[in-house]
Amino acid sequence: MEFRNLKKQYQQLKKEIDRVVLNVMSNASYIAGIEVKELEQELASYVGKRHCITCANGTDALSLALMAWKVGIGDVVFVPDFTFFASGEIVSYAGAVPVFVDILKDSYNIDPDKLEEAVQKVKNEGKFRPKAVIAVDLFGLPADYVRIKEICNKYDLMLLEDGAQGFGGMLYGKRACSFGDISTTSFFPAKPLGCYGDGGAVFTDNDEWAELIRSFAVHGKGNNKYDNVRIGMNSRLDTLQAAVLLVKFKAFKKYELVNINEVAGWYGDMLKDNCIGLPEIKEGFYSSFAQYTIKLPKEIDRQRLQKFLNGLEIPSMVYYSKPLHLQKAFTGTESAKACCPVTEDLCKRVLSLPIDPYKTKDDIEEIVKGIGKFILDSKLI
Repeated sequence: MEFRNLKKQYQQLKKEIDRVVLNVMSNASYIAGIEVKELEQELASYVGKRHCITCANGTDALSLALMAWKVGIGDVVFVPDFTFFASGEIVSYAGAVPVFVDILKDSYNIDPDKLEEAVQKVKNEGKFRPKAVIAVDLFGLPADYVRIKEICNKYDLMLLEDGAQGFGGMLYGKRACSFGDISTTSFFPAKPLGCYGDGGAVFTDNDEWAELIRSFAVHGKGNNKYDNVRIGMNSRLDTLQAAVLLVKFKAFKKYELVNINEVAGWYGDMLKDNCIGLPEIKEGFYSSFAQYTIKLPKEIDRQRLQKFLNGLEIPSMVYYSKPLHLQKAFTGTESAKACCPVTEDLCKRVLSLPIDPYKTKDDIEEIVKGIGKFILDSKLI
């Protein structure tokens, strides 16, 4: 069984994907082809933002946002402690200080109460300037942007939405990647909308920031690529990836997002009697289920369960096994001083199960039966 069945997706879309890829190769317009502009227009319209700027990957997308805001030495950016390393890494790379904030145990997203406490603490200490918040739409579920925006407005903070896992999710009818002053996503293959390599995008309504980001992404260009008016980077989405994404985006909108929520529903129905913590999707929220992540009871040995499932040819993954503030890269820094007990607990208990829009009910039954057998056998020991 595949953890996320990209092979089956390709077989479903093969005829159209092969056609558009061969078309790009025939035209030999591999960089900045018309497919890139078309994709940006479609994504901006879908999300509900005026500008979409594609780039080389999701990490660059985050960095470009901080560059547009001139985040640097002396600034603090607040980041959830439970997320992929890139969300904190890009802050340090910019010369600023990531301050890690604990999460809500039901949604895995940043805890607004803990966020406000962290902002007040930094302001009271007076060593650094609170500059921005990075809110992550973890596992496909948008963060609580109603509360987060209130805090950002109260303390004059910029809001960066890291929608790498959240594309397609919604909050009260608004789509993920529309909530930040700047929002970003990733097209890494396993993401809700993934390409066949690396790719990313930045969304904003701000014309000035959009112009800056387009410049930064191509070596700080001015009127043309040989007119360099600022220091930038080389971060472009190539035309082949844009062509693939255009095909996959049609399927994503037409049936994939609906299908993956149906698969998540099967999991919920079948696992509800197994004493396992299931994803909680509150009223007004809609998840794109980048992962289906469960919380194991403390008495269940996660490593043994994974080994047991692997013996049944059922893959599983741990997102994430270590809080950001405990990563070796932050040892001895201000960032390591975070107090995040919910994150530390969940890092020991979370387990992500196979999910994608092409899983069948039989697939989910097989996985759930395997988990149930392990739990039953564990109780008999």
